[in-house]
Amino acid sequence: MTTEHMLRMGDGKRVYLTKEQILTDLRDGMADAVDLGDIPELSGDELDKLMDIITMPSRMVGVEAGMEVPVTHDIGTIRLDGDQGNSGVGIPSSRLVGCMVHERAFGADTMELGHIDYSFKPVKPVIAQEMQTMEVCQQNMVIPLLYGAMPNMGLYYTPDGPFENPGDLMKAFKIQEARESMEHAAKHLTRDMVWIMQRMMASGSDGVNFDTTGAAGDGDMYATLHAVENLRKQYPEMYIEVGMAGELVLGLHGEMTYDGTVLAGLWPHQQAPLAAKAGANLFGPVVNTNTSKSFAWNLGRAVTFIKAAVKASPIPCHVNMGMGVGGIPMLETPTIDAVSRASKAMVEIANVDGI
Repeated sequence: MTTEHMLRMGDGKRVYLTKEQILTDLRDGMADAVDLGDIPELSGDELDKLMDIITMPSRMVGVEAGMEVPVTHDIGTIRLDGDQGNSGVGIPSSRLVGCMVHERAFGADTMELGHIDYSFKPVKPVIAQEMQTMEVCQQNMVIPLLYGAMPNMGLYYTPDGPFENPGDLMKAFKIQEARESMEHAAKHLTRDMVWIMQRMMASGSDGVNFDTTGAAGDGDMYATLHAVENLRKQYPEMYIEVGMAGELVLGLHGEMTYDGTVLAGLWPHQQAPLAAKAGANLFGPVVNTNTSKSFAWNLGRAVTFIKAAVKASPIPCHVNMGMGVGGIPMLETPTIDAVSRASKAMVEIANVDGI
């Protein structure tokens, strides 16, 4: 009788596959990354190791002794006090308590403070409150505490912002007007992010985490890289983390560049050197999960992409691992069997510096 192993599909559903089926999916996922990113394949030994990790009988696995890596966090304390539709668990607590729980109970290596909306723009009207909270948290903590938020350039377009929505303009074939709207929004976004971080640094922040960079396309990444560059000049010792929103920078504008490189269409191994050039200390690459493919297909693809990004990056890479990224199924609370196997593969095969 053929032995089958329990895996999950990208949507979290349990499936049972033979070793031959798993190996086929691993190779197909790897081939997809190689084709899209024009990057090297995994070696035969690395595919064998991936197979071993996926078929380990334990429900939960861990890295080999001595290969432990630091863990950085995004979303701040919303993970505790946020609602369950927003990755939280609905435990009423202050942000100070949330930060201290992460440090003293969860053993977090770093933590970040974030606004409940977790975007930069809504912080502007309550900046004094954010500064006060940062100062109080710093007085009670030892580990590095960053300020975290999403660039979220979409908030600068109508109906939420002052600039006309590029999507509406493009539907009317007003391509040049759409590009000009993105350029104006990017300048305002850079200005706001720098202004907010100037005040958070004055309140004792150890740095910033630009989370989900590029969510609104190449303009979003353009604004973030310029904010990083500006802050690095002002604060040479500041800790700056750039985490991506997706595996590919969407070319909504199509012609925006940074240091002579067109941002549209960049893959993780091409994004990391630009983040370093702007002045970031750490890069968070992303590989999206295909919900209609198996965990083996998604993990083979993700490890291939991230291994290339780590090799190309002059700064440490902390890969994004969570719901719908890093080979992990798209579930609000990802299953530990998939999370632990994907994390082990990223450390031991892709050689990431952290998660």
